[in-house]
Amino acid sequence: MNTESRTIGVGLISVGWMGKLHSRAYQTVPYAYPDLGLKTKLVIAADTAPSRVEYARDVLGFAEGTTDYHDVLNHPDVDVVSICAPNFLHAEIGIAAAKAGKHFWIEKPVGRGYQETAAVQEAAVDAGVVTSIGYNYRHAPAVEHARTLIADGRLGRITNVRAVFFSGYASEPNGALSWRFDRKLAGTGVLADLFSHATDLCQYVVGPIAEVTALTSNVYTQRPKLAMGSGTHFAVIENGEMGEVENEDYAAALVRFGPSAVGAGAVGTIESSRVAVGPECGYQIEVYGTEGSLKWDFERMNELKVCLGRNNEEQGYTTVNASPKHGDYSYFQPGPGNSMGFDDLKVIEAKKFLVAVAGGAQENSNIHDAASAAAIVSAAEASSLSGQWQKIEEIHGTTAARA
Repeated sequence: MNTESRTIGVGLISVGWMGKLHSRAYQTVPYAYPDLGLKTKLVIAADTAPSRVEYARDVLGFAEGTTDYHDVLNHPDVDVVSICAPNFLHAEIGIAAAKAGKHFWIEKPVGRGYQETAAVQEAAVDAGVVTSIGYNYRHAPAVEHARTLIADGRLGRITNVRAVFFSGYASEPNGALSWRFDRKLAGTGVLADLFSHATDLCQYVVGPIAEVTALTSNVYTQRPKLAMGSGTHFAVIENGEMGEVENEDYAAALVRFGPSAVGAGAVGTIESSRVAVGPECGYQIEVYGTEGSLKWDFERMNELKVCLGRNNEEQGYTTVNASPKHGDYSYFQPGPGNSMGFDDLKVIEAKKFLVAVAGGAQENSNIHDAASAAAIVSAAEASSLSGQWQKIEEIHGTTAARA
């Protein structure tokens, strides 16, 4: 597409790892997508730590810095805001951004459960602002190719789906009891953190999930306490005072896809763990149909395993390298075999967001996608407590794959 040349003012709230990544992504968009005519200006960044405010100015290149996020929302030169604060602040800041009339790109989970997420959704819709959610994995060119193959019917009728997101970030028993393990601050545990990513990917490539039954478990029920703001869950504390882990380490679910899905009537499994030993970012999706199947693994994100046809002379999977024919690959690499990385997915995410803000195609993930994922998470938690299947009301306005 072509947009008129325009400079978009950027505000950032929280200058942690993700805030730095958002900042770099905004700065890369004009270089990766010069045809869009979009430029960005880093206007103001907020963080409660003065040292991070200084870093935002001196290293990232923001013109101003502040310790009060309201200064970002009230700044007249800010058009879009990145919300990268800890989970328990997402809903508060998201609603405030909407009321300030600022388009916002917010990391997931948007709220500590469906009710908070729905409140942000309502505020964004009422304000008419553009939103984008940090479901970055869906932007991998191999995933975009998988979505196209499924939509074009190359796999036949979709029968079943398997998604797994295993990580070992909490596999250390003496890993600190950070806010991530506190229900008041984080809400659910691995359900909101990793399971929600997997549900988003399933819905993006196959379609809306209509029913779920689930179970959860805790591998470590206690962890050593950590003073707020003094470290992260990666900190290891030996012989520390122990505190209770209030949310789940592991979750597994059976799901059914609804009638509007490309894979209408298909069934599937979604499984997530934050305490697995081995996988560091073991994020995979497998989709099976009557005429073929495909597999994708984030740890090999530039490859897609594809099998098309039931009666081919050569059976088994073909490894398809991501190439300029797939997704946004051509904006980053000239030919197959040149790998893209995690940071590039955030650049694509920023580009889709800014294009939507500028009045272009609405291909960005949005607040409705976040609400849909939150509804599934809430249903999965309810099912783990009741042992019953839970129906999920379809949320309109998402980017889920539909027939």
